[in-house]
Amino acid sequence: MSAKHTEADGLLVTDGLIKRFGGLVAVDTLHLSVARNNIHSIIGPNGAGKTTVFNCIMEFYQPDGGEVWFNGGRIDGLTPDKVAVAGISRTYQNIRLFKNITAVENILVGMHIHLKSTWWGAVLKTKAAKLDEEQAEAEAFKILDFIGLTGRGDILARNLSYGDQRRLEIGRALATKPQLLMLDEPMAGMNPKESMEMMEFVRKVRDERDITILLIEHSMRVVMGISDRVSVLDHGVKIAEGTPSEVQNNPAVIEAYLGAEGMQALK
Repeated sequence: MSAKHTEADGLLVTDGLIKRFGGLVAVDTLHLSVARNNIHSIIGPNGAGKTTVFNCIMEFYQPDGGEVWFNGGRIDGLTPDKVAVAGISRTYQNIRLFKNITAVENILVGMHIHLKSTWWGAVLKTKAAKLDEEQAEAEAFKILDFIGLTGRGDILARNLSYGDQRRLEIGRALATKPQLLMLDEPMAGMNPKESMEMMEFVRKVRDERDITILLIEHSMRVVMGISDRVSVLDHGVKIAEGTPSEVQNNPAVIEAYLGAEGMQALK
């Protein structure tokens, strides 16, 4: 059994994390430490195991080995809803909003894990339940303001622009009151201007909401411009870790992206 991990080791720690799919080792003995208030990026070629790491942390996939620690306590073995209650939320490569309800209703969906009223209180419309709903709605509109959707709370999610849908998905994640927010390719499908705006927004989330960010992103311009620390995976193995400049100049990273032939062409 491994030693207990405290927050001094990192807000989030994966200790020898392993995930297999049949004979394929998708994540191979991963040691990862994410410091509080950092923007920590995980990068790597397609199939490197990045999203699998996210799914193991959230317990959508049960790890085959190793441990996951968050805020000083073990969370591997918990159900996904309990991981969320512990303080971790995430977004996805493909936007997963409820397209046929409004923006504010999408935010309210994210708040349900923290509502105090019981189901029977909601049915009977007790005073406590009404107060709970009013407070949740007020907070939902504050989140809409924060993500730049002021005045658009009553618009159906499907009628928002692509960039606004991305922001709304992050807003719904913020509604769960996370300490750690995991963003899976939040700039996917965006033009350069939209990507720059999203980069600034991610910084704003970290700085103004005091939330640690774990980021998967393919754009190296984004990763190198926004990250405090970068971990590089290749076929499930961490091959490098460090500051953006350290990773950018690491020969193992360059080879993982370019391959042996690409490396030879640079010589």
